[in-house]
Amino acid sequence: MTALSRVPELIDSKAIKPLVEAQALRGAIILGQPGGWAVVIRYGSAERAIAAQKSRRMRLWRHVDTAVSFIREELRMDRFEVDAAEYDAHANEIKRPDQAERLRKQREAADYHAWFRAKVQEGLDAIERGEIVSHEEAEADFARMMNET
Repeated sequence: MTALSRVPELIDSKAIKPLVEAQALRGAIILGQPGGWAVVIRYGSAERAIAAQKSRRMRLWRHVDTAVSFIREELRMDRFEVDAAEYDAHANEIKRPDQAERLRKQREAADYHAWFRAKVQEGLDAIERGEIVSHEEAEADFARMMNET
């Protein structure tokens, strides 16, 4: 099987480490894909694509230079092939949520959590001081507040 003929089977990055240590790899291909670059390794008569960590799909690097770094640093190989036939930079299948938006939502959640815990603590402190309001008094206070607005 060649990398061009069909998508190769996957191999987990944990399974690659023993192959690297045993110097069993006989080659690597940086394989262009829609939206990025995959890495296919050759060992024995098998070809396997590196799998993404949390999914059973081919891992894609956005830039060819990061795929090259992976091959050189993790696989300890200086020579490899590049197959750009299927590469399509505009497909961009890899979507990452906007970092700023994600951080804003985390801050909002943390602020709300702190506010809520403070309100609960205020209520617990009031109970300990004996400042308990009956249901009827609370309803009357609420009705008074609604009439003022």
